[in-house]
Amino acid sequence: MLLPREPDSSPLSVLHAVQPGDGGVARVVADLVRDQLRAGMRVTVACPPGTPLAADVRTEGADVYAWRAGRDPGPRLVRETIDLARLIRTTGPDLVHAHSAKAGLCARLALRGARPTVYQPHAWSFEAVEGTVAALARRWERRAARWTHRVVCVSEAERRTGEEAGVRASWSVIHNGVDLARFADTPAGTPTPADTGTGTATDTGDGPVVVCVGRLCRQKGQDVLLAAWPAVLAEVPTARLVLVGDGPDGDRLRAAAGPSVRFTGSVDDTAPWYRAADVVVLPSRWEGMALAPLEAMASSRPVVVSDVDGARESLPPAHEPLCLVPPEDPAALATALGRLLGERELRHRLGREAHEHVLNRFDVRRTGAAVADVYRELAGVRGTEHREPIAQ
Repeated sequence: MLLPREPDSSPLSVLHAVQPGDGGVARVVADLVRDQLRAGMRVTVACPPGTPLAADVRTEGADVYAWRAGRDPGPRLVRETIDLARLIRTTGPDLVHAHSAKAGLCARLALRGARPTVYQPHAWSFEAVEGTVAALARRWERRAARWTHRVVCVSEAERRTGEEAGVRASWSVIHNGVDLARFADTPAGTPTPADTGTGTATDTGDGPVVVCVGRLCRQKGQDVLLAAWPAVLAEVPTARLVLVGDGPDGDRLRAAAGPSVRFTGSVDDTAPWYRAADVVVLPSRWEGMALAPLEAMASSRPVVVSDVDGARESLPPAHEPLCLVPPEDPAALATALGRLLGERELRHRLGREAHEHVLNRFDVRRTGAAVADVYRELAGVRGTEHREPIAQ
């Protein structure tokens, strides 16, 4: 049984266990770490070395430990768990926050409830697999809930998916947030490359530009987008598609793409690509709440997304008929993209409304404050640190 943390003057200490160290999860963790350091917490991050996350949080001033964990369970699982347990003993945090399935697996095996443990799935592992493997993943999540003091879901839909799988937990739903200062550099209604015909430093060409930001993998559904793209070109022959990111499906996707599709590979900063877009798309097969559409909307760009967990909660409600499509439906995806590419004023209106929506509901500072409240509750700490007010 856990005992409440004795009140004292020392700052709350947290260890973030993270795998993967790139992509949307890494951006979420980096934002949390930045907020927590500014709030006076002692923050340690255990993550794979040489990753964008390791570099970002080290720059912010967090203590970073190399945790050499792969994405999937495998022969190294026991060693990865032992290594993480050693890091936890070494750093002695008040609380451990595990991000995504692999870190959630290792952290909860290492701790088994011995100290406050927060688990944030960032989309459930059993959605990524099928058959016996999916059944085993659901069974593990149900069992591991007994060693989890709080499950933080990034959408109400993600929480419902967990409950429907039989996970019985203490839940908090905390939406992902966006660093508005980083992504709101382009005012709503600013002409895009397709409007001016001048292009940008990203060199997307003269036609309207569709941008998809995400790891090149089955989850993100770029194969569905490529299947839809010929129908988009039939409606808008000058359209260009840019796939931003890299991943295990990169070679296969490149082989299936035509000359109107560009692959950027990994990029350090996605913000210029949102600004280069006329429409941003993410045809995912599953999510908790995808970060890329929020970043695109903060950049005043309309988005088209598949109707997976978190999508309806991230969009302005009035945008659902135009911007929400069934997963794995290339025809519906092509119809939505073709309409937006063909109606400039509609794109601008949706972009302005999207920006206001994110400004009012998805400020990253709101996310950080909500996570800090969870920490204080679990660690028995009163909230005493000063915070800047959140813009309304």
